[in-house]
Amino acid sequence: MSQPIWKLVIITEEILLKKIAKLIKEAGASGYTVIAAGGEGSRNVRSTGDPSVSHAFSNIKFEVLTASRELADAIQTKVVEKYFENYSCITYMSTVEALRAHKF
Repeated sequence: MSQPIWKLVIITEEILLKKIAKLIKEAGASGYTVIAAGGEGSRNVRSTGDPSVSHAFSNIKFEVLTASRELADAIQTKVVEKYFENYSCITYMSTVEALRAHKF
């Protein structure tokens, strides 16, 4: 049977991969998923498949599942405080249904 949990999504520059991964773990999340991301926004087009685009200019997408809104908020607040001013970055949250919710 599925249970509701929180899903925090962070889309940012690949150069922040290790820093944000560390921040997520230090906040107490059990883990995360990270994938390449591309698209267009206020800071121009970001491509995942163009070989002429350096990885320093690629985007990634973190998905963090948490059992509590408080943990998702804490992670989001730290990302905003540390990276929003100087990097291309966006976050959003939603509730989702998950099987094996006890893992989060």
